[in-house]
Amino acid sequence: MKRLTLLIIFAYLFIFSCKKESFITSSNAVIGFSADTIYFDTVFTTAGSVTQFVKIMNLNNQKILLSDIKLMGGNNSPFRINIDGASGQESNNIQIDANDSLYIFISVYINPTMSNLPFLLQDSIQVSFNGNTRYIQLQAWGQNAHFLQHSKITGDVVWPNDLPYIILDSLVIDTSAVLTIEKGCRIYFHANAPMLVDGTLQVQGGSDDSSRVYFLSDRLDYPYNGYPGSWPGIFFRTQSKDNLLQFAIIRNAYQGIIAEGPPVNANPKATLNECIVDNIYDAGILGVQTNIQATNCLVSNCGKNIEIAYGGNYSFTNCTVASYSNDYIQHIQPVLSLNNYAANGSNVVTADLNSNFINCIFWGDNGTVDDEISLSKQGSTIFNISFFNCIWKQKNIPSDADTSHIILNMDPLFDSVNNQLRYYDFHLKTGSPAIDKGVNTGITLDLDGNPRPVGLPDIGCYEKQ
Repeated sequence: MKRLTLLIIFAYLFIFSCKKESFITSSNAVIGFSADTIYFDTVFTTAGSVTQFVKIMNLNNQKILLSDIKLMGGNNSPFRINIDGASGQESNNIQIDANDSLYIFISVYINPTMSNLPFLLQDSIQVSFNGNTRYIQLQAWGQNAHFLQHSKITGDVVWPNDLPYIILDSLVIDTSAVLTIEKGCRIYFHANAPMLVDGTLQVQGGSDDSSRVYFLSDRLDYPYNGYPGSWPGIFFRTQSKDNLLQFAIIRNAYQGIIAEGPPVNANPKATLNECIVDNIYDAGILGVQTNIQATNCLVSNCGKNIEIAYGGNYSFTNCTVASYSNDYIQHIQPVLSLNNYAANGSNVVTADLNSNFINCIFWGDNGTVDDEISLSKQGSTIFNISFFNCIWKQKNIPSDADTSHIILNMDPLFDSVNNQLRYYDFHLKTGSPAIDKGVNTGITLDLDGNPRPVGLPDIGCYEKQ
């Protein structure tokens, strides 16, 4: 009896094994796709794209033979496919084992066109098996652009808002050059592409979203379009002068704005009006013995929002400086730090530091920081730091600062803070302690371009309307 039972088991296993090794030929065979449609976000012409993939799954208990996998657009398609490691627009007689799968990798390359607007590109991948035909749809938005690689600006140059600007490797503004960027321009930087300013940068953005000037990474595909540290940043170097950023947005850089060295004339090295510096991996604004003037600016969710080192002269008026820990950046550094020294080998050198902060918010949460303002002084050089009509989150009050009308540890009540979704709206809610608590500085508008009252303005970059 035992022998008979073993023979039955062996026979069953043999039949089952043979069945798994045979091909299913029925038209009722089932295959699955990991996605019915593959979407690509904006792909700039000639720059290519990231690679995406789709998985084809054999949902049967027998092998299946795909008679054909074909890119329908063929060699004229902007899309390129790689079928389980083999490049080409078509492949025949592809076997997939029972309950196994294969991958198709897809990329898209777009030839330049005369169109100034995004345009839709479509194709499909046909999969044929057992008399059945299935399709995977492909869709990408393409856009023509100005491409600049290892480029140097010389003389006076104006960038109009006709096409996006794609910066590859680096962009240098020469010492005698002035680059003027008109409202509405979009400038996208590759991962290894800083903007290096030895001359002058003039950014002429407008108050509404479509007319602001954006400095962003060229990775527009999810999730990379939200990553901090995706491009190096904007560097105003020692010879640079008379830089003005008006209604500019700098986002997702390693460092946002860096200014170094004293100005070469009586003007600030960098003037920032109505600017947003957001989601920066390291310092949002870094000043090293220089001169920066900022008005109505938002510096948010950076590794170190504002860092001032080795002295200099700084003025920040009606600015909001805030950070929250999220999946991309942990809030472990103060939102504002100032010092008057630098290491020179084994020696420490110091310089005069003059800074004033009027009608500003310094706030952080969901992190490990008790004191959002950090002051550090060495030597006997000038160390003048003043805060007037500001909101602080602070446990230990710094003794090296002149303070007046400080609102201490009262939540400014920002409109929306969602760390899980990384959604932040730094407008003020009704009842915010910042409302009508500023001092009149003559500033007549806010970061949105909305009017501020002649009397008592709100603290921070936004005026409650």
